Amino acid sequence: MKTFAAVQQLRQQVADWRREGLRVGFVPTMGNLHAGHFALVELAKQHSDRVVASIFVNPTQFGPNEDYARYPRTPESDIEGLRSNGCDALLLPSVEEMYPFGTIGCVQMHVPGITDILDGAHRPGHFNGVAQVVARLFNMVQPDVAVFGRKDYQQLQVIRYMTTEMSFPVRIVPAPTLREADGLAMSSRNQYLQGDERQTANFIYQTLRFMREQCGLGLPIDGIEEQARQRLEMAGFTVDYAEIRRGDLSRPKAPNEAGLLALIAARLGRTRLIDNLEFDGA
Repeated sequence: MKTFAAVQQLRQQVADWRREGLRVGFVPTMGNLHAGHFALVELAKQHSDRVVASIFVNPTQFGPNEDYARYPRTPESDIEGLRSNGCDALLLPSVEEMYPFGTIGCVQMHVPGITDILDGAHRPGHFNGVAQVVARLFNMVQPDVAVFGRKDYQQLQVIRYMTTEMSFPVRIVPAPTLREADGLAMSSRNQYLQGDERQTANFIYQTLRFMREQCGLGLPIDGIEEQARQRLEMAGFTVDYAEIRRGDLSRPKAPNEAGLLALIAARLGRTRLIDNLEFDGA
């Protein structure tokens, strides 16, 4: 695996692959990699001939009181993990490489509508930062395929919207959520959980399953959401949202609609956890 700090050098490598007629897959990450990230690499390999990953903790998607400074950075183990899982190239840029005019002077992006609800309502500006960095990375890497996990479902929808609206020639491939044995969705933030919090954290997944079951019984959606919130609060969570949405994140009219999913964001101690469950899935 080759590691590049400069975009121009990576572009030269991608150009060489294209002259050989090879398709390029892309897996953008913020590092502190775990099995879920390596599963994204494996999925990218299934859809392309060469896989590029990136590691960049993007400052523009963190709010002023969020965890940018303490976000875990483990480049050495990340590089070894990517290498051992068959990644072909890694883009490891500096903030200056990504934002040559600084994060204040950078070109702004906003995806309307779906960025103003759920996580967007609780983390103002977050998805603007996501759109900024993903658009830049698509331009830098110029992949044929890019893989994003379904765990960050709203992020996936924002990227799909942006990719279509901006006419990026990139096919977005969604990857299933990988879970621990007790159902907790794999996340770099799980390591923030202290003591008994780790055992409590899987109650989010249990609550998502509860929401799916209650919808299956045809109970009113607003009542299901309120019960879910109460269950989480009784377990010790501070709940941002526990909602049922359509796949496009619009509000459903009835619990028996096809293509629904439940989404939860809640804090346990200092750790903010998100997860979702698509009702038509496993």
